[in-house]
Amino acid sequence: MNPSPKITKVSVTTYEHELENVGKDYNTFNMVYEAGSKLKQSGTVLQIHTDQGIVGEYPDIGRAIGDIQTVAQYLIGKDALSRESIYNDTKRGLRHGAQLGVGVIDICLWDIAGKLYDEPLYRLLGGERKPLPAYASTLHGDENGGLQTPEDFADFAEQCYEMGYRSFKVHGWGLARDNMKREIDNVLKLGKQFEGRMDLLIDPACEIKNFGDALKLGQACDEAGFFWWEDPYQDGGVSQFAHRKLRQMVKTPLLQTEHIRLLEQHVDFIVAEGTDYVRAGAHEDGGVTGAMKIAHASEGFGLDVELHGPGPVHRHIMSSIRNTNFLNLVSYTRRSKQPKRLFTSVTTMIWTRSIATVTCSPLKDQELACRSIGTGFERTKLTKV
Repeated sequence: MNPSPKITKVSVTTYEHELENVGKDYNTFNMVYEAGSKLKQSGTVLQIHTDQGIVGEYPDIGRAIGDIQTVAQYLIGKDALSRESIYNDTKRGLRHGAQLGVGVIDICLWDIAGKLYDEPLYRLLGGERKPLPAYASTLHGDENGGLQTPEDFADFAEQCYEMGYRSFKVHGWGLARDNMKREIDNVLKLGKQFEGRMDLLIDPACEIKNFGDALKLGQACDEAGFFWWEDPYQDGGVSQFAHRKLRQMVKTPLLQTEHIRLLEQHVDFIVAEGTDYVRAGAHEDGGVTGAMKIAHASEGFGLDVELHGPGPVHRHIMSSIRNTNFLNLVSYTRRSKQPKRLFTSVTTMIWTRSIATVTCSPLKDQELACRSIGTGFERTKLTKV
């Protein structure tokens, strides 16, 4: 048996890029189409280094950076293959926050394992390489001439259908609370136009004002024959009781649990009958280890799990489980650059191997700052020059 790699250093690298023709809506939370706009974005790549020279990498860790600083000292010297104990220790150590660090650390550890054994993640998980059905997911409705009307959504859905998509997810308007008629008209128009042709999904992203308005939308989904609806109103997607009540009054299957964390909270939501489909994400729910726990727990209840967001790690997980339906592809609008394939295949050995592959536009690398934040933790910044 070969010796296990030991963790020697934890580092993060930040980078910057721009999204063309994308802006923010009225409250700055939702991304929408905005002609001529260049939305500045930043991301952070996490790297976990080992004494065997193998580096586990994960791009765009987002808000988890504070968690990484908290547990960096703990990670130094640990066996990089001891994922289960590290999962449980970091889950406890980060219990006072959102525990986002648990997931991104775990993903890096699986990356190390894949590189050590020279095998792709889906094989380590017992899966197989296969095409994955994906749905086209829109940006939020806007007031800028992109997805401004139900007709705009229908036109865009037709474009996606012509490209080969047979599933289409709507993100409604940020001003849904002030114009429920537009939300309902959108659902009914899509249902009528695509009956028997596409599986239709909708995610209001918790923008609807209250239970009563959410119920109206759910009843419209029933009439339109939607495949699922998710996170309808401003409880934030966390009330087990409220969503159980919606399930009792709406026939369209409900997809919840995007905004709760880790295995135990997901199982509680299932047992409370607060959801039909189970949302999970490796980034938010404890990494590959946590997402697989949720997938198997959901399977035990006879439910499907739907992975939140695109990306290689979710392609590998989806290739390794039975109880799932669609890959959540990147959000688009009819005036932005469009995806070109119906299926995404698992083609890489493991995911990101270098910083260059996670940037949306070429960067000229320039190290601006490097400082120590606790033993073993290193932070570097990259920017355009």
